[in-house]
Amino acid sequence: KGFQPASVEEIAARAEVSKPVVYEHFGGKEGIYAVVVDREVAALAGLLTAPLRSPGHPRMIVERTALALLDYIENNEDGFRVLVRDSPVAQAMGPFHSMLGDIANHVEALLAQQFSRRNLDPTTAQLYAQMLVGMIAFTGQWWLEERTPDKKTVAAHLTNLAWNGLRAMERSPQLSDPSAHDDGPRPAASPTQAPAPTEQTEQSEPTEPTEPTEPTEPTGSSNTASPTQAPAPTEQTEPTEPTDPTEQAPANAPPAPIQDAGSAGPATAPDAR
Repeated sequence: KGFQPASVEEIAARAEVSKPVVYEHFGGKEGIYAVVVDREVAALAGLLTAPLRSPGHPRMIVERTALALLDYIENNEDGFRVLVRDSPVAQAMGPFHSMLGDIANHVEALLAQQFSRRNLDPTTAQLYAQMLVGMIAFTGQWWLEERTPDKKTVAAHLTNLAWNGLRAMERSPQLSDPSAHDDGPRPAASPTQAPAPTEQTEQSEPTEPTEPTEPTEPTGSSNTASPTQAPAPTEQTEPTEPTDPTEQAPANAPPAPIQDAGSAGPATAPDAR
């Protein structure tokens, strides 16, 4: 049921003792929890530190440590659940966290020796020890619920990641390109937007094919005919030659005044008289 749902009455009934006996020996369920945690931490710490202290190749040490944790989870499922999941709020998994810190100290000492032999910075051993212990511990918590694949397969994959990572370590690791990670996304968005509008302008270019009015140029039978055709319609205005009849109009105009004179003729008739 876990720490929170369990009551002192249930604990006493399960242990087949009276409730006052529980309070007398442990003071309450918090005291019972502390005793259980201390026992489980001691057992797990012994299992994990044994392979770390044993001689052997570093790869074998990683493999043995991973297997030791998975063996403990398989054989002490309830105890491991108490450590990682059912702790009281006040303690907030303190004993388990402290135990992992102790394991990390052992790992740190081993890594510092190996780093010095390989001309790596031994001061970073503490950082890598936390990584290794955390990786194995959280994988163990995951496997507690999944139970697949089997523990040997899980241990093999843990060793694969941990050992191959350690074997290919760089002396001065750095990010591949920090400036690209900071500035990259911003210019990446702008070029994608820039070509998009250009593509739209390319779609607007089909409007330029409205120039098929140029086929009218073949009417001029030459490319130069099109500019000449512009004045050509002015030449068609030359059929204003009917303006010549206007020139005939002034030719006819003289007889008109003659007619006027004829009308004035009666006026000249009295002159004849």
